[in-house]
Amino acid sequence: MPYTTAEQPPATPEVLHPWIAGVRTLSFTGPPEETFVRLPEAVTKVVLRVTADGRRDVLAVGPRVRASYHEGKNRVSCVELNLAPGTARPLLGVPAAVLVGRVIALDGLPGGAARRLAGELRWLDPQEAVPHLAEALPGLLSDAVDPSRTAVLRAGVDALSVRLGRGPAQVRNVARELAVSERQLRNLFAEGVGVSPKHYARIDRVRTVVTRAASARWSELATATGYFDQSHMTSDFRSLMGVPPRSYFAGRLPALSPCQAGPRT
Repeated sequence: MPYTTAEQPPATPEVLHPWIAGVRTLSFTGPPEETFVRLPEAVTKVVLRVTADGRRDVLAVGPRVRASYHEGKNRVSCVELNLAPGTARPLLGVPAAVLVGRVIALDGLPGGAARRLAGELRWLDPQEAVPHLAEALPGLLSDAVDPSRTAVLRAGVDALSVRLGRGPAQVRNVARELAVSERQLRNLFAEGVGVSPKHYARIDRVRTVVTRAASARWSELATATGYFDQSHMTSDFRSLMGVPPRSYFAGRLPALSPCQAGPRT
């Protein structure tokens, strides 16, 4: 295998619950032999990356609206901290929508908390990041999450996500249930998630198709994830992944590109 990944529970430890929705550690032991796929993801991340030559980057990585395919990495270790919905502005100083498709040095963002967080993380080993943040993060924050706005946003995210036995709700129904207008819901998502409610639901459904494809028929999977039919699922998958499902799972992928070596703006 060209790389290994280890997933940690999304709430580790409890003090990070309001800020960190999930943690992933990756170790690319190389040399790369397989395509490294970055799925679409409606999540903003803080990433600590350490390369074999000792280079250390602490990055803000914005949501990805489409998949990308890379040649792989060689001897890189990193920890990815998935920010909880509604956390980007108070922690990073910018709405999540500003970061879509971007990789930015964390200390280059306007938030004072972002600069302090970059300083805290830079010289840690990736496996040390989470326990260190459990002690340091509360003291780094200068702006608090607005609890009422965040509660509405996170309820909207849950309603528009695929759950076992339940596809995503319609955006208009979610807005009605949360007692906000569709415009207000879009504004909440732009600031706290980075993409519109509709696009969030599309990304979540396609990611669910990727993870469940080995255990269900295409038609069953389309129904379970809230598509009108299999044709609708195939069209959405192609739009976000660059190839239809059958091609993706057969390894017939789009052209590869090198992994990004450093921040881009």
